[in-house]
Amino acid sequence: MVLTRCLYRLPFTACRDTTTPVKDAPWNDPRIVEWSQLLLDSYRHWLGNELIERTGDAMEQARRLFEVSFVVVSHGAEPDPVLNYGNQVALDLWEVSWEQFTATPSRLTAEADNRAERERMLAQARVQGFYDGYNGVRISSTGRRFLVEKAVIWTVVDVAERPLGQAATFSAWKHAVGS
Repeated sequence: MVLTRCLYRLPFTACRDTTTPVKDAPWNDPRIVEWSQLLLDSYRHWLGNELIERTGDAMEQARRLFEVSFVVVSHGAEPDPVLNYGNQVALDLWEVSWEQFTATPSRLTAEADNRAERERMLAQARVQGFYDGYNGVRISSTGRRFLVEKAVIWTVVDVAERPLGQAATFSAWKHAVGS
């Protein structure tokens, strides 16, 4: 018997065999496996609980994080941070490929009018380690607007607690009327 897993994808549902690893899947890259561990460890550090179930090895956890049913995104610590991670739900929501997503300056996920509020929230998360309950409008690569609800933002740190970037997760969003 072949097991399949259906991943929710906009605008369709795609199913694939999950009994064998997908070679070109981003979560298979050793750098992404390592970054996934930093995302998960940092979330636990700041919020005191796990973002996903932490069973299996680092590769299994990276796969699980990539395939989880809610959005997980992150950017680095550059002066104008570039997105460096987006799980499948995020890629679908922003309507982009991994390559497109990870070449996008983080600020461009929000419209110009919303960037000051976004930066205020990110600054607060840098100061206290996380920010819980962010709501804001985001925009996909095709111009489709959606309202993010109850997002959690946290600072990604290494084992010495040096900041490496920031991440966000949310499971609730609404597409704007007409988008």
